[in-house]
Amino acid sequence: MRAAFYDRTGPAREVLRVGEVDTPGPGPGQVRVRVRLSAVNPTDVKTRDGTTARPFDGVRIPHQDGVGEIDAVGDGVDPGRVGQRVWLWLASPGGPGGAPLAEWGTAAECCVVPQEQAVPLPESASDELGACLGVPAMTAYHCLFAGGSPHGTNVLVAGGAGAVGHFAVEIGGWAGATVVTTVSGPEKAELAKQAGADLVVNYREPDAEQQIRALVPQVDRVVEVALGANLDLDLALLANGGTVVTYAAAPQDPTIPVRRLMTANAALRFVLLYGVPRAELAAAARELTVAVAEGALSPLPVHRFALDDIAAAHEAVESGTTGKVLVDIG
Repeated sequence: MRAAFYDRTGPAREVLRVGEVDTPGPGPGQVRVRVRLSAVNPTDVKTRDGTTARPFDGVRIPHQDGVGEIDAVGDGVDPGRVGQRVWLWLASPGGPGGAPLAEWGTAAECCVVPQEQAVPLPESASDELGACLGVPAMTAYHCLFAGGSPHGTNVLVAGGAGAVGHFAVEIGGWAGATVVTTVSGPEKAELAKQAGADLVVNYREPDAEQQIRALVPQVDRVVEVALGANLDLDLALLANGGTVVTYAAAPQDPTIPVRRLMTANAALRFVLLYGVPRAELAAAARELTVAVAEGALSPLPVHRFALDDIAAAHEAVESGTTGKVLVDIG
């Protein structure tokens, strides 16, 4: 089968190759998926360039998310799953300590995963949406639901036009929260409005805090992408006993205002999907599929690349392209 792969870390155009590799067969409890679309996440890029060191032997087929059709099953898997259209989560190595959660990434014609990591995709959902789920939607879900449902609460989502932010806005609304989001400009504001945010505010405006307070006096939970840059605004708006959940790290660790956090009786949580227990990940995948079936989730604008243009796809993610980068496989 054809696949993208690399055998060392480094710049995309220096290490990524496309060629023939052996087609894998599913083992016990596994399914093989013929991949149609593979999604590129920032974590895929950071793993490939060596920023986040995850040791591997031989070659690595990148990408964790995708969509396709099951074409073979291993022992212990219902044969009736053959032909099922599915979305994939955490398909490439990326578990704690570098341990793989599955055997193959999605940047290949076929991908083998444990059966629970190939989730039936509702007929109403497009391939583009299915490929966009995985890391972004599951991260957003965990940020919103870790510690309890956000139903009836006020949620602030930083960066509502980003992939995780987009799904946090949609999932928060689906779960019954009032969702406020911040963005950096009009194009991103429009994307956040389309996602259904109750209020969209440009965080660069001097009265951003006042604009948010005009709708909600305080927020109970913050889904944060840039803790160091945004913590002052987060704490200004956070209710006593509220939670700031951050899922991204900057090169330099931020200074934490301990006294302000103590005064607010605030909780500061950190989320890295690869350390979340598998049972929680599987439960999140099931709930996200319900949200998809109910029409609550939508893809960001997509940028599609051919498999042979895999390096350009990675470079698009590195450049901060707004939207979701997908690679056509089948």
